[in-house]
Amino acid sequence: MSIQLLDNETINKIAAGEVIERPASIVKELTENAIDAGASAVTIEIRDGGQALIRVTDNGSGIPAGEVREAFVRHATSKIRTAEDLNGVQSLGFRGEALSSIAAVCRTEIITKTRSALTGIRFLIEGGTEVLFEEIGAPEGTTVIARDIFFHTPVRRKFLKSPATEAAHVSELAEQLALSHPEISIRFIVNGQNRFSTSGNGSLKDIIYQLYGRETAAALLEISAEDGPFRIRGFLGRPELSRGSRAMEHYCVNGRYIKSSVIAKAIEDGYGNLMMQRSFPVCVLLLSIDPGKVDVNVHPTKREVRFSEPETVYRFVKDTVQDTLRQAELSREMKLAREKEEAPSPKDSHKRPPEPFEVKRSEQIIKPFLPDVPESAPVLRVAEPKTPPAVSAPLPAAASAVTGREQDPVETPAVGKHSPVTEKDVQLALFSREHRESVRLVGEVFDTYWIAEWNDTMYLIDQHAAHEKVNYERFMEAFKKQEVVSQRLMPPLIITLTAREEALVEREQELFTSLGYEIEHFGGHEYAVRAVPDILPSVMKDALLKDMIGSLSEETGNGIPEMIIEKTASMSCKASVKGGQHISAEEAERLLDEMFRLKDPYNCPHGRPTVIRLTRQELERRFKRQV
Repeated sequence: MSIQLLDNETINKIAAGEVIERPASIVKELTENAIDAGASAVTIEIRDGGQALIRVTDNGSGIPAGEVREAFVRHATSKIRTAEDLNGVQSLGFRGEALSSIAAVCRTEIITKTRSALTGIRFLIEGGTEVLFEEIGAPEGTTVIARDIFFHTPVRRKFLKSPATEAAHVSELAEQLALSHPEISIRFIVNGQNRFSTSGNGSLKDIIYQLYGRETAAALLEISAEDGPFRIRGFLGRPELSRGSRAMEHYCVNGRYIKSSVIAKAIEDGYGNLMMQRSFPVCVLLLSIDPGKVDVNVHPTKREVRFSEPETVYRFVKDTVQDTLRQAELSREMKLAREKEEAPSPKDSHKRPPEPFEVKRSEQIIKPFLPDVPESAPVLRVAEPKTPPAVSAPLPAAASAVTGREQDPVETPAVGKHSPVTEKDVQLALFSREHRESVRLVGEVFDTYWIAEWNDTMYLIDQHAAHEKVNYERFMEAFKKQEVVSQRLMPPLIITLTAREEALVEREQELFTSLGYEIEHFGGHEYAVRAVPDILPSVMKDALLKDMIGSLSEETGNGIPEMIIEKTASMSCKASVKGGQHISAEEAERLLDEMFRLKDPYNCPHGRPTVIRLTRQELERRFKRQV
């Protein structure tokens, strides 16, 4: 078969196949063009999942009349001029393939007008062929309408999913664009119904609240840091806000929403064992990096990027996430179930709340009949009793059952033995060392949970999870201080490695030695393991050791392998006091002392909470002291 040059129509269809995968791909390209055009408001509208119609409208700079046709030519772009411009691309698009690819597979219409032009331009193109070019009255900006996606390539069209599925993909993309550009107002319409609309006021938390609800927004921690060319801001979800997949890990670099194994690993390693196994955090992070250190010309969709200094990026993100979490109060608050309210009677169901003007009119009618109380009239206030000194000696385990405490009068629920509960008080970190003297152990229940009291809050501490975390950090400290004792294997364990695993073992030979391993080349692809860490005898199995070797990343630099951490956690679990095993009050006090010395005392190595809190306000609400 002879070699021949493909015609333009075939070339355009092949190129479009790389860029346009589904309706969401069209929305992505058009919206990114709108953002690059300086738009402050973008409206995305779809019908039938985008298969029937996609309309993207912006108030950006528009396209000059003389350049409209040229904009639909392959590799025509206003973003770059030479190959050198790729070494620092700051725009979202730069290849000049979007409009030509869309026009190749859809019936495409564009209406655009610049600020200086008196009229706009309407241009229709179907399957890459011009149909109409005319002047038209139009507002400043650009509207692109794509109809009948893959109308002349039925083979591609049959691979599209149902309209509901395609609409879900577009919705996910619209949410990602809104999160990555909080300064731009984005409106999303599906089949004529408004799904969401952001204000564009720059508040990332407002967008999170609107997209994911009040509970998610309330469980966020603000994150912000800067280190040379690296800046990060956004929000981290508390550990209890975890998900079963990475779908809620949102992060973008220089305004570009991406997926990166480096950043994903940095975020998850920053959470460490605060997360349960196979659970993933919720976060929205906006990263700014010197454009010269990021290569975005990797994949047609531009979702994948490469960093010139991946280890530095990994360390910056991980340390920032870790520091933010360490400074927060992460003990999980327990909410008691609310009692069901009585349903309104049928005769009251028609009633509606009064309008503001009705309330004001009612006040004016009733006010003349109320007694005249001067503004200077004295107000009765109940003196707040002084806070009793902290009890340094622990109560015996059984003492809580017989020790009575004076109850506050029901009539004055706001008066207590400590300062009134405020939101600020609740958020104070329990495990700050300066708070240790004021934390009082009250007793234990079920030979498993210890009750502590501090700052008008009751804490329940799981003795097994707490002891497990103490043992775990002791083991990790031994690793860091290179005090690990090795156990010789007789005979040595022979393992077979792949070429990649061999390279990792050779590269990290010093790390393996510091962890207590003695591994040497045995010939061919085989290696002899002559010693393993004394505290981890279960790692002797070759499958576990190979998994540990595979956990070393080529991009994130040196670090303790995940398999070592998991096995250390397992050993610390076996060495810990069990639930249902009675310990004395003195032992509980010593365990609490140890917890106050930990860097991260809120979760055990497996991610389970070590402590949960129940506020006094919550208890008083349940006992009807507060309404």
